[in-house]
Amino acid sequence: MAGAVDLTGTPRHPLLRHSLRSAGIAAALLALLCAYLVIAVKQADAAAVPVSRGRPVLASSVENGGVPAAAAVDGNNGTRWSSAFGDPQWLRVDLGSPTAINQVVLRWEGAYASGFQIQTSADGSAWTTIHTTTAGTGGEQTLNVSGNGRYVRLYTTQRATQWGVSLWEFEVYGGGGGGGPIVRVAEFLADCPYSHRLPDDPIIYPGLPGASHMHSFFGATSTNAHTTVDTLLNGSSNCNPSVDLSSYWVPTLYADNQPVEPTGTTFYYLGEGVRDDVIARTQPIPLGLRIVAGNAKATAPDDTTIARWSCLHAGHVGASKNFVNCPAGTMLESYLDFPQCWNGRDLDSPDHKSHMAYPVAGDCPASHPVPVPKLRQVLRYPVNGDPARFRLASGAGYTMHGDFFNAWPVEEMARRVRDCIRPIIKCGADGRP
Repeated sequence: MAGAVDLTGTPRHPLLRHSLRSAGIAAALLALLCAYLVIAVKQADAAAVPVSRGRPVLASSVENGGVPAAAAVDGNNGTRWSSAFGDPQWLRVDLGSPTAINQVVLRWEGAYASGFQIQTSADGSAWTTIHTTTAGTGGEQTLNVSGNGRYVRLYTTQRATQWGVSLWEFEVYGGGGGGGPIVRVAEFLADCPYSHRLPDDPIIYPGLPGASHMHSFFGATSTNAHTTVDTLLNGSSNCNPSVDLSSYWVPTLYADNQPVEPTGTTFYYLGEGVRDDVIARTQPIPLGLRIVAGNAKATAPDDTTIARWSCLHAGHVGASKNFVNCPAGTMLESYLDFPQCWNGRDLDSPDHKSHMAYPVAGDCPASHPVPVPKLRQVLRYPVNGDPARFRLASGAGYTMHGDFFNAWPVEEMARRVRDCIRPIIKCGADGRP
């Protein structure tokens, strides 16, 4: 009988066999096309990484140490930035080079702003508004914009609640626009917000709780007098990137005898201050290395005063070894460069300094022949005005100093030195250009 099917289920009629075979091929091709489209969409989604991800960020204020500015650009929807309770507030991200901006995504927590602006700037001082609203709705807002700048700022003018303003994520999208894909600066960085205060110092006074003046700690969240490299490696960190388990600390700043913590805390690792051929042979900072920079016992500004004080967006004030008088609306800044030449043997020394040295004439001295990335500590405090109101736990502004206890995983530090420092490429917190 025409078209009958035998016991194996195979059609006996040749036309029917051909039709079914063609249908099967078509179905297979359709399935392959669908799979390709799904993969392509996923790849496109994966490629849409914000240019703000992991970049240095600064805020007008933070509600407390658990909601730092860096949390708004860490790519984690479970962490957030939250401001103090007042208007206006702002959050600024440094993209590293001039960038064409085409979209901004705001993921608000419940405390959102009904009035805000998106602004861009070439220098972080003069701002151009590329979006403004007085009817913000909170939630997730996707804003299609057009602008160009190295800096992008969310400037809030009106809170929608009695609280501050709070963002899970501040995402800036774009690319190109004048800087090129690779910036020829030997750099990678870590944003490590304030964690806690203790009168401890595990480098100067190991095992002696309360023996030190008050310190403000950044990065590793449980640093105390008993901290070792093992406790750091097995502990937690608030850094972006989270793989940086190091501990950083400075004497606490007081304004009118009240402690003030920085709202901008970036630790740059640099290949600078030496010749290019020295940069090319830079070695990773060894695990467990401890470095102290500055002089906590200085009695006046002198050659041991390494730190500099200045004002954010008020360059006319100039830098000083002691506190400066910053105009209203600006912030007090502290810059501190750590030595970058290692003796190649010791992770510490009796005076906590002599195993490290600063370069001389663009090279490391023979006594300290191993170049490592220079650590530059940049702290921005939300205070300004009469410097007579300020003091450090260690004394005057010229006693500013910094301590660093390295706990970067060996492979992460090595990759950043190989991919960023030696080839002289500017990398973000993820260690990539």
